[in-house]
Amino acid sequence: MKILPLLLCLASPLAAQQEATDAAAQLQAARAMLEEAQTGRDRIEALTETVQAYEAGLVTMRAGLREIALQEAMLADRLELQQAEHAQLLGALSAISQTPRPVTFSHPQGAAQSARAAMLMTDMAAALQAQATAMRTQLDQAATLRGAREEGVDMLQSGLEGAQAARTALGQAVSDRVDLPTRFDADPLQTALLLASAETLADFATGLAAQAPDARETVVPTGSLALPVAGIVLPQTNRPGVTIAAAPQALVTTPIGATVLFQGPLLDYGTVVILEPSADVMFVLVGLDKVLVQPGEILPVGAPIGFLADVDRILTENEGSLTVQAQQTLYLEVRDGQSAINVDRWFALE
Repeated sequence: MKILPLLLCLASPLAAQQEATDAAAQLQAARAMLEEAQTGRDRIEALTETVQAYEAGLVTMRAGLREIALQEAMLADRLELQQAEHAQLLGALSAISQTPRPVTFSHPQGAAQSARAAMLMTDMAAALQAQATAMRTQLDQAATLRGAREEGVDMLQSGLEGAQAARTALGQAVSDRVDLPTRFDADPLQTALLLASAETLADFATGLAAQAPDARETVVPTGSLALPVAGIVLPQTNRPGVTIAAAPQALVTTPIGATVLFQGPLLDYGTVVILEPSADVMFVLVGLDKVLVQPGEILPVGAPIGFLADVDRILTENEGSLTVQAQQTLYLEVRDGQSAINVDRWFALE
């Protein structure tokens, strides 16, 4: 946790200081949650919260590191400009120093102007001393910024390792689960026939809805459900659903209690998970890399569904500065009966 005092001692905006404080606290709390979750009774729920805590802390830490990198770049530009100005001034002073002393102590307009010139030189010397002191302070700040960035990268790497350990533990806990209720047993033959005959996602969803048993209950949409993954909704495309940009390996959870109707590869969409939260309603999720659920399982709200894909390198160094992290996307579509409907009828997209 060495980065915290380094960040707080900088002349940085209050928002950046708060981000650094929050990041340190979140990652420390996530580490403690991971230790406690290993022995808790409901390990799946505890580990789900742990993964989400790590993800939130890592987002905050990345924001703090971006602020540090910005301040460091601005300070470097300011120092470079000041060095150029000082070089010009030193050149002028060097030329003056080579002037014969009798000339420097005389003025063509008389003794009064000579005295005035001497006073100006005295004031200039004081100003130069003040600028030298300010530059020394800025150089110290630059060194502190570099140290803070290096400590931040170390903490970020440690947080990434902790998050990965939590994901692995969550996957194992889900695999060991034996008490999850199921609504039906999937028929592999029917599913295979449906996959072979479907030409579009809509065709498959319609056929799947016809095969699925009756839903347990009817839920009224509220438009306030949280998104299944923490991220940013991208601008709409020509598809009926929404695309959510999220961090690599981000955890995807059920926004509401639902039954898993299908999980697996579909056409050219990759891995698809289809949930049924209410009669004739389906949530279609596209983009998961690792899935933790099976068809027929009844999931409570907040249950882990799976993870988005990883990237080759999350942390990279580009000319000495931390680059922006790559993203993954999750496509979310809501279908009512045989038609896709606006996602905001169920989810809060703000």
